[in-house]
Amino acid sequence: MSNMGVVVALAAGTLVSLAPAAHAAAGATLPFTSVEAESATTTGTRIGPDHTQGTLASEASGRQAVRLGSGQRVEFTVPRAANAVNLSYSVPDGQSGTLNVYVNGTRIAKTLPVTSKYSYVDTGWIAGARTHHFFDDARLLLGRNVQAGDKVAVESTGTQVTVDVADFEQVAGAAAQPAGSVSVVSRGADPSGNGDSTQAFRDAIAAAQGGVVWIPPGDYRVTSSLSGVRNVTLQGAGSWYSVVHTSRFIDQPSSSGGVHIKDFAVIGEVTERVDSNPDNFVNGSLGPNSSVSGMWIQHLKCGFWLTGDNDNLVVEDNRVLDTTADGLNLNGNAKGVRVRNNFLRNQGDDSLAMWSLYAPDTDSSFENNTISQPNLANGIAIYGGTDLTVRDNLVSDTNALGSGIAISNQKFADPFSPLAGTITVDGNTLVRTGAVNPNWNHPMGALRVDSYDSAINATVSITDTTITDSPYSAFEFVSGGGQGYPVRNVTVNGATVRNTGTVVVQAEAQGAATFRDVTASSVGAAGVYNCPYPANSGPFMLTDGGGNSGWSSTWSDCSTWPRPGQGTPDPDPGRNLAKGRPATATGSQDVYTPGKAVDGDASSYWESANNAFPQSWTVDLGSSYAVRRLVLKLPPSPAWGARTQTVTVLGSTDGSAYSTVAGSQGYRFDPATGNTATVSLPAGTNLRYLRLSVSANTGWPAAQFSEVEAYLGS
Repeated sequence: MSNMGVVVALAAGTLVSLAPAAHAAAGATLPFTSVEAESATTTGTRIGPDHTQGTLASEASGRQAVRLGSGQRVEFTVPRAANAVNLSYSVPDGQSGTLNVYVNGTRIAKTLPVTSKYSYVDTGWIAGARTHHFFDDARLLLGRNVQAGDKVAVESTGTQVTVDVADFEQVAGAAAQPAGSVSVVSRGADPSGNGDSTQAFRDAIAAAQGGVVWIPPGDYRVTSSLSGVRNVTLQGAGSWYSVVHTSRFIDQPSSSGGVHIKDFAVIGEVTERVDSNPDNFVNGSLGPNSSVSGMWIQHLKCGFWLTGDNDNLVVEDNRVLDTTADGLNLNGNAKGVRVRNNFLRNQGDDSLAMWSLYAPDTDSSFENNTISQPNLANGIAIYGGTDLTVRDNLVSDTNALGSGIAISNQKFADPFSPLAGTITVDGNTLVRTGAVNPNWNHPMGALRVDSYDSAINATVSITDTTITDSPYSAFEFVSGGGQGYPVRNVTVNGATVRNTGTVVVQAEAQGAATFRDVTASSVGAAGVYNCPYPANSGPFMLTDGGGNSGWSSTWSDCSTWPRPGQGTPDPDPGRNLAKGRPATATGSQDVYTPGKAVDGDASSYWESANNAFPQSWTVDLGSSYAVRRLVLKLPPSPAWGARTQTVTVLGSTDGSAYSTVAGSQGYRFDPATGNTATVSLPAGTNLRYLRLSVSANTGWPAAQFSEVEAYLGS
């Protein structure tokens, strides 16, 4: 077999890429090492794994995290010499606080601020979107060196904090001012962050044409965007030292080019996504032969929204964190652009995109980037364009409305340039990527080729791909606009697929693809789902080029969608069948919606309309099951006093005709015993739709459940 895919392992909570010598490792070479909170020692509560859109764990790295109440902590074992930490975390909406920090058991003077200010984004105009963007990042120079094996802990001081992952880094000292450069301080900039430094930056740029603008260590407030930037280098002392606070850094439609931006941070104050606002690090053009490197870009709408002439632009060695929309979008007319060795986390749209609007993006590439947790849309998306390359990237944990990588003719607007020439997708590793698309009511694969608005006639070459733990399918071929346009000229050479939730190939469009040296193991349902839509649009032909193994079976029923784990072996009897499934109710109170009872989080809950018994809650398990046991939960906090709820259990196989499974009975919930109640169902019970009808609650005038769990085993 000729596969040269990258092996990905989770070792001691740290994502490690292991590549055969014949192929480069996927992802960026990063200055930090990440450690997952769920792999650390904690007095808190681990949440997840969960892939359900709109849940906190589903947006976490690895789909797991640790929730800390007041006084609880998570203690990380430091994986490498470090003097700084960046923490990905979430706090409840509307709350802020601090985390105490301990090094080897001793509390240090510094604390880590946490806030929900930049989280909980709503984009109601995007079909299928829900409230998202739950996590944020906060960083801290420890003021001391720690070594591999040392312990660094964070502790909640009152606010509930969910900790996802810690990045440990050895930050070099601040760089010295280059000879002959023009300091923004010499032009009146205030490094304390109190004064407005906008004019000082403009004056320094004007004075330094052909040279360097120096941004010394400090915090600088820039209140309006810079324009007319050309033939100049903007340089800081390092992204941990020189920090510009602005939500709009450069905004200009054109430039003669020669702009080089490096080694400082731009941190904004963008808390919502407003697409008409240029709330971006760079909006427009830097001009030809420009570069951006060594930057820390955070709390903006987009990192880069690039239009006009950006020929031969190089974007490398940057961090783009917590944007409410794209990390970088080449918005047409890009030529020879290289985007490489960047780290992107927690984007609210495509992390990296090329969108060939007005003119095609050509001869440009995304290479060796590491992308984690895009919470709406794709890790990498190519929307049209000519002779483009996606190579050696590592993408993990896509959440909603997207794939790890999408190669698409979705145009969004006109004039649009469809895919042409050769689209090279080589050496990429995709981990836990793909998601349910609620607009389609079915899954999107880890790697998707999509003839959304027109036929794909370009040559699409997909080589040396590793797909691990996709919750649904590995490769998807679809005409997402529903018009049945064909997907042609696709080859998949050399791929390793492990533990895919449903199928290896999800073919929903007419067309053809050749597969060679594609090996699969632990396939959830079947090798191939081949059901083009519309049904009469024409077949999708899979050509076996040899060397394929582990995915020869075909899903036989085009009227149903395979669910994760639906093939052989049968689902684990210990699996909670209700988790993440669609839930409805006769009513709900405020934000305490029906889905809270199946989100895997015992601290969130559904509450019905008050003073309106009886009330019912229903979940669709997706298929009929011989359910034998229910576990009903309320939040475990002692603040929830003991109470009894009177519950009738009903079931249905079709969602319309319900029968009583377990008659009306009072179930006691007591925080002293975990606030749970178990309901045993009689032998012979077979249901798809589970309904709980609540007629009384001694603790509150409403029905309440934090989790409803359904199991096959008694």
